[in-house]
Amino acid sequence: MTKTQPDVSFIVAAYNAAETLAKAIDSALAQRGVSVEVIVADDCSTDETRTIAERYADRNVKLLALARNGGPAAARNAALSASNGRWLAVLDSDDTVEPDRLRRMIERAEKAEAQIAVDNLRVIRADGTPPETMFTEQSLAETPELTLPVFIRSNALFQTTHNFGYLKPIFQRAFIEQQGLRFNEALKVGEDYLFLASAIALGGRCVIEPIPGYDYQIRDGSISRVLALHHIDAMIEGDKAFLRDHTLDAEAAAAQEFREQSLRRGRAFLILVQNIKDRSISGAITTAWSNPSAVAHLKMPIAIRIHRALARLRHLVSPRTGLTAIDGVTRSRKG
Repeated sequence: MTKTQPDVSFIVAAYNAAETLAKAIDSALAQRGVSVEVIVADDCSTDETRTIAERYADRNVKLLALARNGGPAAARNAALSASNGRWLAVLDSDDTVEPDRLRRMIERAEKAEAQIAVDNLRVIRADGTPPETMFTEQSLAETPELTLPVFIRSNALFQTTHNFGYLKPIFQRAFIEQQGLRFNEALKVGEDYLFLASAIALGGRCVIEPIPGYDYQIRDGSISRVLALHHIDAMIEGDKAFLRDHTLDAEAAAAQEFREQSLRRGRAFLILVQNIKDRSISGAITTAWSNPSAVAHLKMPIAIRIHRALARLRHLVSPRTGLTAIDGVTRSRKG
Protein backbone atom coordinates (compact mmCIF):
# COMPACT_ATOMS: atom_id res chain seq x y z
CA MET A 1 0.00 0.00 0.00
CA THR A 2 1.37 3.42 -0.98
CA LYS A 3 1.64 5.81 1.93
CA THR A 4 -0.20 9.08 1.37
CA GLN A 5 2.08 12.12 1.25
CA PRO A 6 1.28 14.51 4.13
CA ASP A 7 0.49 18.12 3.38
CA VAL A 8 2.99 19.37 5.95
CA SER A 9 6.20 18.16 7.56
CA PHE A 10 6.91 19.93 10.84
CA ILE A 11 10.68 20.26 11.36
CA VAL A 12 11.49 20.34 15.10
CA ALA A 13 15.07 20.69 16.31
CA ALA A 14 15.18 19.71 19.98
CA TYR A 15 17.84 19.95 22.66
CA ASN A 16 16.94 19.42 26.32
CA ALA A 17 13.37 20.34 25.47
CA ALA A 18 11.57 17.92 27.81
CA GLU A 19 9.56 20.70 29.48
CA THR A 20 8.09 22.10 26.27
CA LEU A 21 8.31 19.48 23.50
CA ALA A 22 4.97 17.78 24.15
CA LYS A 23 3.09 21.08 23.79
CA ALA A 24 4.90 21.82 20.54
CA ILE A 25 4.11 18.38 19.10
CA ASP A 26 0.49 18.48 20.27
CA SER A 27 -0.04 21.83 18.56
CA ALA A 28 1.43 20.50 15.31
CA LEU A 29 -0.79 17.40 15.41
CA ALA A 30 -3.85 19.56 16.12
CA GLN A 31 -3.74 21.28 12.71
CA ARG A 32 -7.13 21.39 11.02
CA GLY A 33 -7.73 20.93 7.31
CA VAL A 34 -4.26 19.54 6.52
CA SER A 35 -2.46 16.25 7.11
CA VAL A 36 0.81 16.46 9.01
CA GLU A 37 3.88 14.57 10.05
CA VAL A 38 6.24 15.75 12.79
CA ILE A 39 9.96 15.05 12.64
CA VAL A 40 11.85 15.64 15.87
CA ALA A 41 15.63 15.79 15.49
CA ASP A 42 17.08 15.37 18.97
CA ASP A 43 20.49 17.04 19.19
CA CYS A 44 21.95 14.75 21.89
CA SER A 45 19.74 15.90 24.75
CA THR A 46 20.64 14.86 28.29
CA ASP A 47 17.06 15.05 29.60
CA GLU A 48 13.88 13.15 28.65
CA THR A 49 13.46 14.77 25.23
CA ARG A 50 13.85 11.52 23.28
CA THR A 51 11.53 9.62 25.61
CA ILE A 52 8.81 12.22 25.13
CA ALA A 53 9.14 12.12 21.34
CA GLU A 54 9.00 8.32 21.33
CA ARG A 55 5.62 8.41 23.07
CA TYR A 56 4.14 9.86 19.84
CA ALA A 57 5.49 7.11 17.55
CA ASP A 58 1.99 5.91 16.66
CA ARG A 59 0.80 9.43 15.75
CA ASN A 60 2.99 10.12 12.71
CA VAL A 61 5.82 11.57 14.78
CA LYS A 62 9.31 10.44 13.82
CA LEU A 63 12.31 10.73 16.15
CA LEU A 64 15.78 11.24 14.73
CA ALA A 65 18.35 10.57 17.46
CA LEU A 66 21.44 12.42 16.23
CA ALA A 67 24.80 10.84 16.98
CA ARG A 68 26.50 14.11 17.90
CA ASN A 69 25.49 17.59 18.95
CA GLY A 70 25.63 19.80 15.88
CA GLY A 71 23.41 22.73 16.77
CA PRO A 72 19.96 23.77 15.55
CA ALA A 73 20.90 24.08 11.88
CA ALA A 74 22.35 20.56 11.73
CA ALA A 75 19.27 19.17 13.50
CA ARG A 76 16.94 20.95 11.09
CA ASN A 77 18.89 19.67 8.10
CA ALA A 78 18.59 16.12 9.37
CA ALA A 79 14.84 16.51 9.85
CA LEU A 80 14.45 18.22 6.48
CA SER A 81 16.19 15.33 4.71
CA ALA A 82 13.82 12.86 6.39
CA SER A 83 10.67 14.82 5.54
CA ASN A 84 7.98 13.79 3.07
CA GLY A 85 5.41 16.59 3.20
CA ARG A 86 4.45 18.88 0.35
CA TRP A 87 5.24 21.81 2.64
CA LEU A 88 7.92 22.26 5.30
CA ALA A 89 7.20 24.14 8.52
CA VAL A 90 9.89 24.93 11.07
CA LEU A 91 8.63 24.73 14.65
CA ASP A 92 10.91 25.51 17.59
CA SER A 93 10.66 22.96 20.38
CA ASP A 94 9.47 25.57 22.90
CA ASP A 95 6.86 27.20 20.65
CA THR A 96 3.36 26.24 19.50
CA VAL A 97 1.12 26.86 16.50
CA GLU A 98 -2.58 27.66 16.22
CA PRO A 99 -4.89 24.93 14.80
CA ASP A 100 -5.75 26.68 11.51
CA ARG A 101 -2.31 28.14 10.83
CA LEU A 102 -1.07 25.78 8.14
CA ARG A 103 -4.37 25.64 6.30
CA ARG A 104 -4.46 29.44 6.03
CA MET A 105 -0.84 29.75 4.94
CA ILE A 106 -0.99 27.00 2.33
CA GLU A 107 -4.20 28.39 0.87
CA ARG A 108 -2.66 31.85 0.59
CA ALA A 109 0.57 30.55 -0.94
CA GLU A 110 -1.10 28.26 -3.47
CA LYS A 111 -3.58 30.94 -4.54
CA ALA A 112 -0.62 33.25 -5.29
CA GLU A 113 1.48 30.43 -6.76
CA ALA A 114 4.14 31.26 -4.18
CA GLN A 115 6.77 28.89 -2.84
CA ILE A 116 7.03 30.46 0.63
CA ALA A 117 4.63 31.92 3.17
CA VAL A 118 5.04 33.69 6.50
CA ASP A 119 2.43 34.81 8.98
CA ASN A 120 2.12 37.09 11.96
CA LEU A 121 3.22 35.73 15.31
CA ARG A 122 2.07 36.10 18.88
CA VAL A 123 4.77 36.94 21.43
CA ILE A 124 4.34 35.18 24.78
CA ARG A 125 6.71 36.09 27.61
CA ALA A 126 7.59 33.89 30.56
CA ASP A 127 6.98 36.74 33.03
CA GLY A 128 3.23 36.57 32.45
CA THR A 129 2.97 39.77 30.42
CA PRO A 130 -0.19 39.65 28.27
CA PRO A 131 0.57 38.22 24.80
CA GLU A 132 0.91 40.64 21.92
CA THR A 133 1.24 40.25 18.17
CA MET A 134 4.59 41.22 16.69
CA PHE A 135 2.97 43.15 13.84
CA THR A 136 -0.45 44.68 13.45
CA GLU A 137 -2.65 42.73 11.07
CA GLN A 138 -3.27 45.93 9.11
CA SER A 139 0.44 46.57 8.51
CA LEU A 140 0.95 43.05 7.18
CA ALA A 141 -2.21 43.21 5.10
CA GLU A 142 -0.69 46.24 3.37
CA THR A 143 2.43 44.16 2.56
CA PRO A 144 1.09 41.11 0.69
CA GLU A 145 4.56 39.89 -0.36
CA LEU A 146 7.94 39.91 1.41
CA THR A 147 10.69 41.00 -0.98
CA LEU A 148 14.42 40.39 -0.55
CA PRO A 149 15.44 44.05 0.01
CA VAL A 150 12.77 44.51 2.69
CA PHE A 151 13.69 41.25 4.38
CA ILE A 152 17.43 41.98 4.42
CA ARG A 153 17.03 45.55 5.66
CA SER A 154 14.69 44.49 8.46
CA ASN A 155 17.35 42.07 9.74
CA ALA A 156 19.80 44.71 10.91
CA LEU A 157 20.92 44.94 14.53
CA PHE A 158 19.83 47.73 16.87
CA GLN A 159 16.66 48.55 14.97
CA THR A 160 13.71 49.92 16.91
CA THR A 161 11.18 48.19 14.65
CA HIS A 162 10.39 44.48 14.72
CA ASN A 163 12.23 42.56 12.07
CA PHE A 164 10.88 39.96 9.69
CA GLY A 165 13.60 37.53 10.72
CA TYR A 166 11.49 36.40 13.67
CA LEU A 167 8.70 35.18 11.41
CA LYS A 168 8.49 31.42 10.89
CA PRO A 169 8.07 30.60 7.20
CA ILE A 170 6.74 27.52 5.50
CA PHE A 171 8.37 26.33 2.28
CA GLN A 172 7.21 24.30 -0.66
CA ARG A 173 9.35 21.19 -0.26
CA ALA A 174 9.76 20.62 -4.01
CA PHE A 175 11.25 24.12 -4.35
CA ILE A 176 13.70 23.57 -1.48
CA GLU A 177 14.85 20.25 -2.91
CA GLN A 178 15.11 21.65 -6.43
CA GLN A 179 17.37 24.45 -5.16
CA GLY A 180 19.34 22.14 -2.86
CA LEU A 181 18.83 24.50 0.07
CA ARG A 182 20.01 23.60 3.56
CA PHE A 183 20.59 25.50 6.80
CA ASN A 184 24.08 26.90 7.40
CA GLU A 185 25.44 24.62 10.13
CA ALA A 186 28.20 27.08 11.07
CA LEU A 187 25.59 29.38 12.58
CA LYS A 188 23.99 29.07 16.03
CA VAL A 189 22.09 32.34 15.61
CA GLY A 190 20.69 33.64 12.33
CA GLU A 191 20.56 30.38 10.38
CA ASP A 192 16.82 30.89 9.80
CA TYR A 193 17.50 34.31 8.29
CA LEU A 194 20.02 33.03 5.76
CA PHE A 195 17.80 30.12 4.74
CA LEU A 196 14.84 32.36 3.96
CA ALA A 197 17.03 35.04 2.34
CA SER A 198 18.57 32.39 0.09
CA ALA A 199 15.17 30.98 -0.84
CA ILE A 200 13.91 34.41 -1.89
CA ALA A 201 17.19 35.21 -3.70
CA LEU A 202 16.74 32.00 -5.70
CA GLY A 203 13.38 33.18 -6.98
CA GLY A 204 11.00 31.98 -4.29
CA ARG A 205 8.00 34.24 -3.83
CA CYS A 206 7.04 34.81 -0.19
CA VAL A 207 3.47 35.82 0.65
CA ILE A 208 2.37 37.19 4.02
CA GLU A 209 -0.62 35.96 6.03
CA PRO A 210 -1.59 38.82 8.43
CA ILE A 211 -3.35 36.65 11.03
CA PRO A 212 -1.09 35.46 13.88
CA GLY A 213 -0.73 31.68 13.91
CA TYR A 214 2.63 31.06 15.56
CA ASP A 215 3.07 31.44 19.34
CA TYR A 216 6.63 32.62 19.95
CA GLN A 217 7.77 31.95 23.50
CA ILE A 218 10.40 34.20 25.10
CA ARG A 219 12.22 32.44 27.91
CA ASP A 220 15.26 33.45 29.96
CA GLY A 221 18.43 31.88 28.60
CA SER A 222 17.13 31.28 25.08
CA ILE A 223 20.03 31.29 22.60
CA SER A 224 18.07 33.62 20.34
CA ARG A 225 17.99 36.22 23.14
CA VAL A 226 21.69 36.16 24.05
CA LEU A 227 23.96 37.49 21.33
CA ALA A 228 27.69 36.85 21.73
CA LEU A 229 30.67 38.06 19.73
CA HIS A 230 31.21 34.66 18.08
CA HIS A 231 27.58 34.72 16.94
CA ILE A 232 28.11 38.01 15.11
CA ASP A 233 31.38 36.77 13.62
CA ALA A 234 29.58 33.70 12.30
CA MET A 235 26.76 35.87 10.91
CA ILE A 236 29.32 38.04 9.09
CA GLU A 237 30.89 34.93 7.57
CA GLY A 238 27.45 33.60 6.71
CA ASP A 239 26.65 36.82 4.86
CA LYS A 240 29.89 36.52 2.91
CA ALA A 241 28.86 33.04 1.80
CA PHE A 242 25.40 34.39 0.91
CA LEU A 243 26.95 37.05 -1.32
CA ARG A 244 29.20 34.49 -3.01
CA ASP A 245 26.19 32.32 -3.82
CA HIS A 246 23.72 35.00 -4.93
CA THR A 247 23.76 38.05 -7.20
CA LEU A 248 21.75 40.94 -5.74
CA ASP A 249 20.12 43.80 -7.60
CA ALA A 250 20.87 47.39 -6.58
CA GLU A 251 18.07 47.64 -4.02
CA ALA A 252 18.95 44.36 -2.33
CA ALA A 253 22.66 45.22 -2.40
CA ALA A 254 21.96 48.52 -0.63
CA ALA A 255 19.92 46.68 2.00
CA GLN A 256 22.77 44.19 2.43
CA GLU A 257 25.26 47.01 3.00
CA PHE A 258 22.90 48.46 5.62
CA ARG A 259 22.78 45.10 7.39
CA GLU A 260 26.55 44.66 7.20
CA GLN A 261 27.11 48.05 8.79
CA SER A 262 24.82 47.08 11.65
CA LEU A 263 26.73 43.83 12.18
CA ARG A 264 30.00 45.74 12.32
CA ARG A 265 28.50 48.17 14.83
CA GLY A 266 27.14 45.27 16.85
CA ARG A 267 30.56 43.63 16.89
CA ALA A 268 32.21 46.85 18.07
CA PHE A 269 29.53 47.27 20.74
CA LEU A 270 30.14 43.81 22.22
CA ILE A 271 33.90 44.40 22.23
CA LEU A 272 33.32 47.74 23.94
CA VAL A 273 31.17 46.11 26.61
CA GLN A 274 33.87 43.50 27.21
CA ASN A 275 36.48 46.27 27.49
CA ILE A 276 34.35 47.90 30.15
CA LYS A 277 33.91 44.64 32.03
CA ASP A 278 37.67 44.11 31.89
CA ARG A 279 38.23 47.75 32.97
CA SER A 280 40.36 48.25 29.91
CA ILE A 281 40.20 51.99 29.26
CA SER A 282 42.70 51.79 26.40
CA GLY A 283 40.70 49.01 24.77
CA ALA A 284 37.46 50.95 25.16
CA ILE A 285 39.02 54.05 23.64
CA THR A 286 40.39 52.09 20.69
CA THR A 287 37.03 50.45 20.03
CA ALA A 288 35.06 53.68 20.43
CA TRP A 289 37.49 55.56 18.22
CA SER A 290 37.27 53.01 15.40
CA ASN A 291 33.47 52.76 15.62
CA PRO A 292 31.93 55.73 17.49
CA SER A 293 28.37 54.55 16.92
CA ALA A 294 29.02 51.60 19.26
CA VAL A 295 28.90 54.01 22.20
CA ALA A 296 25.34 55.02 21.33
CA HIS A 297 24.12 51.51 22.13
CA LEU A 298 25.34 51.57 25.71
CA LYS A 299 22.98 52.17 28.57
CA MET A 300 23.21 55.65 30.04
CA PRO A 301 25.36 55.01 33.17
CA ILE A 302 28.01 53.04 31.28
CA ALA A 303 28.14 55.55 28.45
CA ILE A 304 28.68 58.36 30.93
CA ARG A 305 31.63 56.52 32.46
CA ILE A 306 33.16 56.00 29.03
CA HIS A 307 32.60 59.65 28.18
CA ARG A 308 34.34 60.73 31.38
CA ALA A 309 37.26 58.38 30.74
CA LEU A 310 37.68 59.80 27.28
CA ALA A 311 37.44 63.33 28.58
CA ARG A 312 40.28 62.67 31.03
CA LEU A 313 42.48 61.55 28.15
CA ARG A 314 41.35 64.18 25.66
CA HIS A 315 44.39 66.35 26.28
CA LEU A 316 46.61 63.48 25.09
CA VAL A 317 44.99 63.42 21.65
CA SER A 318 45.06 66.03 18.92
CA PRO A 319 41.63 67.53 18.12
CA ARG A 320 42.20 66.50 14.51
CA THR A 321 42.13 62.81 15.36
CA GLY A 322 38.35 62.69 15.43
CA LEU A 323 38.16 61.40 19.01
CA THR A 324 35.78 64.21 19.93
CA ALA A 325 33.25 62.74 17.51
CA ILE A 326 31.99 60.55 20.33
CA ASP A 327 31.93 63.31 22.95
CA GLY A 328 28.48 63.68 24.42
CA VAL A 329 27.05 60.49 22.90
CA THR A 330 25.46 59.26 26.09
CA ARG A 331 21.83 58.68 25.17
CA SER A 332 20.70 55.10 25.41
CA ARG A 333 19.11 53.37 22.42
CA LYS A 334 16.79 50.47 22.73
CA GLY A 335 18.09 47.49 20.71
